[in-house]
Amino acid sequence: MRKLRVAIIGQGRSGRNIHAEYFRLPQETAEVVAVVDPLTVRTERSKADFGCDVYSDYRELFNRDDIDLIVNATYSYMHMPVTLEFLERGFNVVTEKPAAIKATDFEKAMALAKEKGVKLAVFQNSRFATYYEKVKSIVDSGVLGRIVEVNISFSGFARRWDWQTLQSFGGGNLYNTGPHPMDQALRFIDVPTDEMPTVFCKMDRANTFGDAEDYVKVILTAPDRPLVEVNISSCDAYSDYTYKIQGTRGGLKGTLNQINWRYFALDETKPQKLSRETLSSPDGLPIYCSETLPWQEESWTGDAASPFTVAVGRFYRNIQAHILEDAPLTVPNEQVLQQIRVIEECHRQNPLSRLDD
Repeated sequence: MRKLRVAIIGQGRSGRNIHAEYFRLPQETAEVVAVVDPLTVRTERSKADFGCDVYSDYRELFNRDDIDLIVNATYSYMHMPVTLEFLERGFNVVTEKPAAIKATDFEKAMALAKEKGVKLAVFQNSRFATYYEKVKSIVDSGVLGRIVEVNISFSGFARRWDWQTLQSFGGGNLYNTGPHPMDQALRFIDVPTDEMPTVFCKMDRANTFGDAEDYVKVILTAPDRPLVEVNISSCDAYSDYTYKIQGTRGGLKGTLNQINWRYFALDETKPQKLSRETLSSPDGLPIYCSETLPWQEESWTGDAASPFTVAVGRFYRNIQAHILEDAPLTVPNEQVLQQIRVIEECHRQNPLSRLDD
């Protein structure tokens, strides 16, 4: 399979430190043929890195016919309008998250890609992370029993004052970080993509210097599904887990690099049954329900390679196969649309004042 010829729009933290950083590594996925950024220092650096063409305005790419894929790493509020411009002109597009602020806009992009016969994908790279895949495989194996609750925390303690703290730029923790844990949360609750779970959200502005939220708690529920809680907080000074899962036969706690889980097998336990009588010891003293369960404990440690770099590489291999061989997307756009609807509902529940009001 040949390499994709890629044009990257934007050389900020995402365009430079994620996408370009991966494409500079030895790999068989893509070659960068063009980079766009309004800052000359950034385009000159890209030209030195890739020997590629450079532009200050993304519209200069419209007349090129040698580009397999546009990587849209513009400001968050520009993701959708820029994506629509390239889809309209027949380009395949990978857009950074958030793909859209409103679900109706993403629906428009999906329809336009279908109309033009091109590919649209969203950079949901954390779906490919080895730590998430390990947690999901443990849950799906059934060893923890019926899952009662899933807690996902992408939190820490930080103060922030850049453009990603501004609502007018599409900033805030839920748009900046939220698409990753929300994508995973929706896989754990697993309701059909044309349906919505019940959503409760609480947002706050704690340590931010902008007008967007930097504290987010989202609770998702649905009939016969586990409760799923997502925390994306910038005021959590004791964030010691990424995943914490409760099940009827065990539980799990893990980070990006270390996962531990314990469980027991029913056939290895003493049979129990409900007693309506007062529990007593042989000498008649009252006692509490107590038993020693035959716990089995396991652990997983991530490999030395950065889980982030590994996930980005796996994402782009899927995109390569999707564009060149029509392989299905690992993260279908219908799932992204469901996520955008949930995030939109979270913002509807938490209207925040704006600096530009």
